[in-house]
Amino acid sequence: MINASNAKDRISTKGIVIIIGLLAILFIVNKSIKTVPVGHVAVGTMFGKVTGKQLESGLHVVNPLYRWALFDVREKTHDERASVPTQDQLQTQVHVSIQYKIIDEMASKVLKETGRFEQAITVHLVPKLRSVIREQGKTIPRAEDFFKEETQEQLQSHILEELVTYLTPKGIEVRAVLIRDITLPPFITKAIESKKEREQEVEKQKAELERFRTEQEQQVAAAMANRRAAEEQAARQRVLADAQAYEITKLNEAVGQNPSYIKLQAIEALKAISKDPASKVYFLNGESPNPLPLMMLGDDKK
Repeated sequence: MINASNAKDRISTKGIVIIIGLLAILFIVNKSIKTVPVGHVAVGTMFGKVTGKQLESGLHVVNPLYRWALFDVREKTHDERASVPTQDQLQTQVHVSIQYKIIDEMASKVLKETGRFEQAITVHLVPKLRSVIREQGKTIPRAEDFFKEETQEQLQSHILEELVTYLTPKGIEVRAVLIRDITLPPFITKAIESKKEREQEVEKQKAELERFRTEQEQQVAAAMANRRAAEEQAARQRVLADAQAYEITKLNEAVGQNPSYIKLQAIEALKAISKDPASKVYFLNGESPNPLPLMMLGDDKK
């Protein structure tokens, strides 16, 4: 009975050892396989020290003793609102967006010198950005100059240059600086709005004057066109009158030179008169110095 009990104990102990061994193998295998998500890199550490080992996205077989810190290396945007003083001692609220990313190859350096992703942004990017915005604001003479396109372009360019110079060695790549919004002091905003209203009123008056001038030009053009038409009509009438006068003149000349034509016209007139029963017709001797009636027709007999 004692031997049987000892045998069972040995089998039980052996089974436990095997199970522990399998679990250990599974643990080691699990620790030896590392999956890095898309858009990330993994930085290896061992016993609290950065090893310098980096893994790109994908499946990797690794040292099971390593621990891994993930860094998101995709592009991100940081928004910052800062009160910016200008040379006229006025405070202007500026809303700036920074497009940036962790440099893949420098993730180990970032972890070793600064810490994880969030720490790198908090320690390096945010304080430097606020400082640069304020320093650049001091170069602007007046707060209202923020509304000038060249001022905004200059501000963006200088901020980008300063951030790139400072953050690139820290492992942070700044890709763009965008000014989202500018809020001037209220009294300046009101003054600018009043100025805009006055400018709009002036433009409205200019447009009205231009419309009136156009209408006047159109009326003058129409009057000139009517005048030209009237002059052309008068000219045509003068030409027609001259033609008629010329025709009458020529006709008179022709009649004066042809007595027979006059006699013929007189006879035609007498014919027309003779057709009226109430009319009286006298025939005169036209060649006599004292013409006397030769015959009277149409006189009632008594």
